[in-house]
Amino acid sequence: MAPKQVVLTDKAPKPLEGILSQAIVANGVVYCSGQVAVDPATGKLVEGTVGDRTHRIIQNLTSVLEGAGTSIENVVKVSVFIADMKDFGAMNEVYAQYWGENKPSRTCVAVKQLPLGTDVEIECVAVLP
Repeated sequence: MAPKQVVLTDKAPKPLEGILSQAIVANGVVYCSGQVAVDPATGKLVEGTVGDRTHRIIQNLTSVLEGAGTSIENVVKVSVFIADMKDFGAMNEVYAQYWGENKPSRTCVAVKQLPLGTDVEIECVAVLP
C-alpha cells in the first residue's frame, strides 16, 4: 500500500485541481480537507441559513469519508471555522444531529473570511474501521 492515498468521490464537490485533495488516507487515518457548502450536483454554494450550509457541509464530508472507506461515526476530530460567532448556536443546532452518540473532539474558531464568501467551513479527521 502506498504511504498515502488520495480520496476522490463525485458525491462531494470537486477539489481545486492542483491545489488540494478531498481527503488523504495515511496509516489508517483519513484527513478530510475543509468543505464549504457547495452542492456537488450544481457546483454552487447553498443559499439559506448557516444551518442549511452546515447540513450540506456535513453531507459532503460524509460522502468523502465513505469514499475513503470509513464513516462519520469514525470521526475523531473536527475543526469548524465560522465567519461570525453569532452563528455559533445555529451551527451547533445542526452539528449536534450528526457524528453519532459519541461526538468527536472539536475546535471552533471565528475567522475573518472564508472561501466563496461563505459563513462556515468544516474539516475532519477519521480513522478507518
